[in-house]
Amino acid sequence: MSKKVLIISSSLRKNANSEQLAVSFADGAKAAGHEVELISLRDKEIRFCIGCFACQKTQRCIMHDDADAIREKMLHADVLIFATPIYYYEMSGALKTMLDRANPLFSSDYRFREVYALATAAEDEEDVPQKAFSGIEGWVDCFEKAKLVGTLFCGGVTDIGEIEGNTRLKDAYNMGFRI
Repeated sequence: MSKKVLIISSSLRKNANSEQLAVSFADGAKAAGHEVELISLRDKEIRFCIGCFACQKTQRCIMHDDADAIREKMLHADVLIFATPIYYYEMSGALKTMLDRANPLFSSDYRFREVYALATAAEDEEDVPQKAFSGIEGWVDCFEKAKLVGTLFCGGVTDIGEIEGNTRLKDAYNMGFRI
């Protein structure tokens, strides 16, 4: 059965390593017959959440920027994938800001059930992505019908394009193919 897949890439660098993982995941999901959309936060205007919680009553944010359209796509996706570079052992600020601005989804009839997280970092130790993945899982845990079902980390990549030829790209493709 075909699923509606939304991938949010949060690196602000064009052709970033984490975005390449996202593209490979997308290619795998498309090959499996799913409807896939990849959104980059690179050129988006997304202001910080101000914590007013008006969205919990209205299911809308009082601020209007690019987060509105992205949040609407999140609402109607069956599967969400978040791709992030690791900065100081945590997810990118762009992804954290988008997740905060997705707060109106909490009280909505959201469709997503499966969430995946992809990450890259200069460091390559096994524990490098733990805090980033934990932060994403904390967001997912707020949605009782959803679950973080898969994570993928590629360490040891810093410069743009350094991930080229890395076996983790194939792993991302396979993860996307299996959803």
